[in-house]
Amino acid sequence: MSAVGGHAVVIGGSMGGLVAARVLSGRFARVTVVDRDALPEDAQDRRAVPQGGHVHVLLTSGQRTLEELFPGLTHELVKGGAVPFDYGSDLLFHQMGAHRIRFSSGKPGISLSRAFLERTIRKRVAALPDVDVRDRLAVRGLTGAAGRVTGVELDGGEALAADLVVDATGSSGERTDRWLRAFGCQTPETVTVKVDVGYTTRLLRRRPDERLLDDGLLYLMATVPPHDKRAAAAFPVEGDRWMVTLAGWHGAHAPVDPEGFAKFAAELPTPHIAELMDRAEPVSEGDARKFTYPQARRRYFERLRQPPAGYVALGDAVCSFNPLYGQGMSVAVLEAVELGRCLDRSGTASSEMARAYYRAAAKVTAAPWQLATGGDFMYPETVGPKPPGVDLLNRYVRQVMLASHVSPDIHDVMLDLQNLLAPPTAILRPATVVRSLLAARRSPARR
Repeated sequence: MSAVGGHAVVIGGSMGGLVAARVLSGRFARVTVVDRDALPEDAQDRRAVPQGGHVHVLLTSGQRTLEELFPGLTHELVKGGAVPFDYGSDLLFHQMGAHRIRFSSGKPGISLSRAFLERTIRKRVAALPDVDVRDRLAVRGLTGAAGRVTGVELDGGEALAADLVVDATGSSGERTDRWLRAFGCQTPETVTVKVDVGYTTRLLRRRPDERLLDDGLLYLMATVPPHDKRAAAAFPVEGDRWMVTLAGWHGAHAPVDPEGFAKFAAELPTPHIAELMDRAEPVSEGDARKFTYPQARRRYFERLRQPPAGYVALGDAVCSFNPLYGQGMSVAVLEAVELGRCLDRSGTASSEMARAYYRAAAKVTAAPWQLATGGDFMYPETVGPKPPGVDLLNRYVRQVMLASHVSPDIHDVMLDLQNLLAPPTAILRPATVVRSLLAARRSPARR
């Protein structure tokens, strides 16, 4: 790690911004994180993070990287009530009409609320001697000239000069693009994929060490596209609670009222969530919350010929994924690490450094974007630029999913893909293709 500059400003105090601040710490003399929201001391959901109160997944790749950045983090989270699990043996994954075969994968996960994870990391970041986390501060605009960003201007009129500004707001980019164009900076091409996702979440009380049917610890369900668009999840989280999320694509959204929520659960093709709801009391009768997500969005910063110096975007500000795939937090963590590497190689927050970072971030983003949009295009209602060959690939992916019902090897390949431990091409290896096509014939969903 080498010194890059005097001051860095991070806009946004959620997961992406906090991890970016950790990466910038030590590379800049000072790092300031500004967030427009009130950042709570406790693990509370925040108004500025409307999806925060729903089931979140920290993929194995993201968990490993966070542990490297914050040594002892996993132990701290588990000590605070997070539930450790194995992706292969503890997760009941019902997909394409049957459960994936269970086996000990050696791929660890932790189940917890986003608020608890974010609060724990925020405390770690705020304790760094060169980082200042400031809340209730909205950014009015960027400062700069002729292709370079030189800082931010806050709503109250205060200006913060910076050698680097990191945009971790998770916004669509329209506002930031206006700011950048005002002083001659290029802005990226944006692609959207309309998915009309909506999900509703309730919290239930959980007995210590309580498990689901079939001795499962977590439950995920995605039904068979294109006709059934529903999805569901039940995860144990800190505070002896179950977090139950019912969701769907293209208008198949679960109601908020208890009766409608229960009816949605009862009509799922497996009984796990309905039976859990029958035996577990709600934490509060009025705690159901709903979130809608109209479209996924990718901004192609890597295609800019001359990206602005002194400015980079990170996390959802680069690529906002369909949240049903659980990729966003882990991708933001991996992008932050790439930013640190590019700063070390360049030694300055130049346009060349930004271009190198965006190329690296594009490599991080490409695989999860391909996986997510490929899954979205299994539904004919999905609107957006469809990659060439995606229909043919999806027909093969169906066979791989069917094979995961009976083959631990194929299930393991799927877990590597979904946890961002292997590229999408892993399912196209000749041996995997042969095993998948043969094993798919034995899937119980074929009977």
